[in-house]
Amino acid sequence: MVEPPIIALEHIFFSYTEQTPLFADICFAFNRDDKIGFFGPNGKGKTTLFRLIVGLIKPEKGQVLFRGVPVHTENQWRELRCAVGFVLQNADDQLFCPTVLDDVAFGPLNLGLAPDEAKKRALETLKTLGLEGLENRLTHTLSGGEKKLVSLASVMSMRPDALLLDEPTNGLDPEAKARLVAILKNLPTARITISHDWDFLMEISHSFMTINNGKLIDVDSDFFMRPPHIY
Repeated sequence: MVEPPIIALEHIFFSYTEQTPLFADICFAFNRDDKIGFFGPNGKGKTTLFRLIVGLIKPEKGQVLFRGVPVHTENQWRELRCAVGFVLQNADDQLFCPTVLDDVAFGPLNLGLAPDEAKKRALETLKTLGLEGLENRLTHTLSGGEKKLVSLASVMSMRPDALLLDEPTNGLDPEAKARLVAILKNLPTARITISHDWDFLMEISHSFMTINNGKLIDVDSDFFMRPPHIY
């Protein structure tokens, strides 16, 4: 039996204004082994697509399927959001607890784990991502790179099936970026990564897509070697 995609978008239409449709009849499938690099100009809908996938905004037409089942109820959306982790572009929007351990344990607690189990999972996640030693740090004292990595840990502690990463290298120095690359290259979790950093996408992605005229377009890695282009 063929496993359905983690996420499928069927004939999605969406616009912020009537005059300018952002997406027109988009179809897309996101599978368990996908490592997709997603690029394109600002304002063309990359982050909006992520928000549609996790139900933060709803399409005007079409539907989102989670593991082959159309998502309609709030319980269904909650199940989807537990399985598809969204790492926001701005880490300060994601980290809101006093300490790193509190932030990374927050998701497991919301999944219903007992406090001791949530703490154990948080510590395991920090260790897996090479972040042990940060657990007692106050989140507001972290560097920008540390905040990005802790944001990833706060999502990974929920053991998602897939990740949506929105510009994860923004504001990172070379050392923090190299650390993030090493983490992602060794992370088996399916992911879609938005970035303007092509070298980064080439290192951590197996396939690539962009947006053109309201459509999702698959491109090959040779695209990056054909200057000039508009991205």
